[in-house]
Amino acid sequence: MYRLRDFGSFFVGGRTVAVDGHPIRSLQLTNEVAIDYDPNGQFLIEQLYVQYFIPEAVRSKLPVILLHGGGMTGACWETTPDGRPGWINHLIEAGFPVYVIDMVERGRSGFCAVPGVWTDDPIVRTAREAWGLFRFGRPEDFDAGEPYPGQKFPLDAMAAFQRQFVPRWLSTFDAQVAGVQAAIEQVGPCILICHSQGGHVGTTAAVRSNGLVRQCVGLEPSGFPDPEDITRASVADTEWCFLLGDFIEHSSTWTAVTVAMRKTISQLQKKGATASMIRLPDEGFTGTTHMMMMDTHSGDIADWLGARLLDRQAELKGANDA
Repeated sequence: MYRLRDFGSFFVGGRTVAVDGHPIRSLQLTNEVAIDYDPNGQFLIEQLYVQYFIPEAVRSKLPVILLHGGGMTGACWETTPDGRPGWINHLIEAGFPVYVIDMVERGRSGFCAVPGVWTDDPIVRTAREAWGLFRFGRPEDFDAGEPYPGQKFPLDAMAAFQRQFVPRWLSTFDAQVAGVQAAIEQVGPCILICHSQGGHVGTTAAVRSNGLVRQCVGLEPSGFPDPEDITRASVADTEWCFLLGDFIEHSSTWTAVTVAMRKTISQLQKKGATASMIRLPDEGFTGTTHMMMMDTHSGDIADWLGARLLDRQAELKGANDA
């Protein structure tokens, strides 16, 4: 059991937009309160919410920032759908200060309700889409509920998992990167652990953050920084590690991602970074799905990753001291 020295939250980033030309409307807010609502004026949008937890016993010189994936929020790192402690708990226990992001337009960061600013409609993930994309089982086996043999996602908690799904927009990438960059700058030198769509946003923000991200862990990122961003980046003496789960060969999507991952690793290495790809089944974590922070062995993966990050810090310190 761990003790916290501090916890709290803050907002960063965002921009102000001006709205005019819309009619004033009469609104009944409650049975007792009616107002004339003026939708015109200046609004701050695209801010980003960060919650932090500082353990009493800090072992890591670098705090961890956790960045969730598409259609999710920072809640994915808290309690697993079947009720076990999430990665936040394991990382705090290991001695890491932890900062948890709700990406722009998700969760407590909120979404832009100002008319005409975001021109696309939100999308929401279905259980069927999650089944195939997250490699719980073959897409054609969704109706039968037949998973891949040995897969570790707690399918009995599928409804609890779906309750975490939130709308997402496809036009907010630049705003999301700017928000994550602002969070990195607020936290300072750090470790970034980013998942899926958050891996695309997070790795892009990391290479644009002038070396503040000293260790970057991409959990099956669905995209990677543009090569031009990597060319301009200050990534020498930083470490990049990309983790892959099981059943990759059954998915054309994740097979293609692996090809792009290798290219990104090569580009980072040419810029002086240490970069590698690790298949979790090779580390003994067989049956790992795309939702590795929720699988039934998620705690073991978190403990392994925490120990690896601390060991790498010690190795880098030793090299620098030498």
